[in-house]
Amino acid sequence: GILHEDLRLLLETSMPAKKKKALLGVADPKIGAAILEELGYQCQTGGVVAELLRGIRLHFHALVKGLTAQSASKAQLGLGHSYSRAKVKFNVNRVDNMIIQSISLLDQLDKDINTFSMRVREWYGYHFPELIKIVPENATYCRLAKFIGNRKELSEESLETLEEIVMDAAKAQAILEASRSSMGMDISPLDLINIESFSSRVISLSEYRKSLQEYLRSKMSQVAPSLSALIGEVVGARLISHAGSLTNLAKYPASTVQILGAEKALFRALKTRGNTPKYGLIFHSTFIGRAAAKNKGRISRYLANKCTIASRIDCFSEVPTSVFGDKLREQVEERLAFYETGEPPRKNLEVMKEAVAEASEVVAEVKRKMEKKEKKKKKREKRRLEALAAAAAELEGVEENNTEPKRKKKKKQEAESELEQNGLEEEEEEEETLPRKKRKVAAPEEEEEEEEKEEDKKKKKKKKKKVKDSGEE
Repeated sequence: GILHEDLRLLLETSMPAKKKKALLGVADPKIGAAILEELGYQCQTGGVVAELLRGIRLHFHALVKGLTAQSASKAQLGLGHSYSRAKVKFNVNRVDNMIIQSISLLDQLDKDINTFSMRVREWYGYHFPELIKIVPENATYCRLAKFIGNRKELSEESLETLEEIVMDAAKAQAILEASRSSMGMDISPLDLINIESFSSRVISLSEYRKSLQEYLRSKMSQVAPSLSALIGEVVGARLISHAGSLTNLAKYPASTVQILGAEKALFRALKTRGNTPKYGLIFHSTFIGRAAAKNKGRISRYLANKCTIASRIDCFSEVPTSVFGDKLREQVEERLAFYETGEPPRKNLEVMKEAVAEASEVVAEVKRKMEKKEKKKKKREKRRLEALAAAAAELEGVEENNTEPKRKKKKKQEAESELEQNGLEEEEEEEETLPRKKRKVAAPEEEEEEEEKEEDKKKKKKKKKKVKDSGEE
C-alpha cells in the first residue's frame, strides 16, 4: 500500500497538482489503487493499457534519445538475471544438490570397485589361487596382491606387514603357509607390474569412497540432520535423491515415502491385481530388518510416517537440529518393543513437547555461537583495517622523509646557482665600470711581466748547461 519514493517523485515532478483529473495508464490495478490513495491521480487499467505498455516496451529504444536496441536488450537481460538471482538466493550450507550427486557417485563407485576387484581376483588368481578363499574382502585382497607380488618371495620377515594388512595373525600365517605349497602357475615380472599398478588404482578408489562417505555424512548433518538421525545418512540421502530434492520429499505423503523406490513393483501389482509392495528404499534401514516377518509392513508404515515429519522439519526450520530426529528414532524403537513385548509406547504429544523444549535450547545456543562468530569477524575486520591504515600512514611518513632531503638539496643547488649568477653579474659590472684607458694600460704591463719570466727561464737553462760542461771536464 505504500508508494515507492522514486515513483512518487516521478509523478509529482511530471504531473503538477492542478492536473489531478488526468488519467494514468497502469498495468497493475494494485499500483493504480496505491497511486490514487497516496497522490489522488486517477488511474486506468485494462486491455488497452496493457497493449499500449507493450508497444512502448517494444519501441522504447526509438522513443528515448541515445538508447539503441542493443543496449535496451542488454538492460532487459541484466534485469532478468538480477531478478532470477534474487529469487534463487539460498543458504550455501543447505544445498541438497551436493547430496544427490554424492550418493549417485557413491553407488557408481560401489559398482566399479566390485567389478575391478573381481578383475584383480581373476588376474592374480592364476598365480596364487588359494588367497581368494583366505581373504574374501575386495579391498584387502587388492592390498595383499600389491604387497605379495611373487608368492615365492614371501618369507617370515613379511609376516608383520601381512598382519597389519589383514588385521588377523591366524590369516597372515595361513597366507604364508599357502604361498609355500600353492598350485598356482609362475608369473613373469612384467605381468606382476601390471597387476600391482591395477591393484593400486582399485585401492585408491576404495580410499576415495571412504572420504566421499565422510563428506556425505557431513552434508547430511547440515542439510537434513533429523532425517539422518532417524534413518541414517545413506538411506536419507537415497530418499532425497529419489525424490529430486528435500523440498519434494517434504511434500510427499507418508504412503508415497513408504514405497519410494519400488515403483515398478507397485505398478506391476496394480496391473496384475496382486499385493502391493510394503516398502521401498526404507527397507535398507535397520528397523525393518530387526522386525519380525508379520510386523515388517506395520513398522515400515510407521517409519515412513516419521520420515515425512523429519523431512518437513529439516526443510522448513530456520536452524536445523538433530533433536527431533533423535526423538523420532526413540519413538520407532518403542514401537518395535511394543510389537515384540507389548509394552505401550509414549504418546506423540509428550515426545514432541520434550523435543520442542530441547530444540529451543539448542537453537538459542547456536544463535549465541553465530553472534560470537560475527563479533569476532567484525573485530578481525576492524583490526585489519586499522593495520592497513597504520601501514599507509607509515608509507606516507617514509615518503615525506625521503622528499625532505631532496628539497634541501634542491634549495642548496638553487642558492649556489643564484650566488654564481650574482658573482658573474658583479664582475661584469666592475669590468664595465673600469675606464677604457686603464684597460689599455693594464694590457702592456701584463706583456712586460711575461717577457721578464721568459728571460729568467733562459738564464736558468744557461747556468745548468755551464754546470754540466764543468762536470764533464
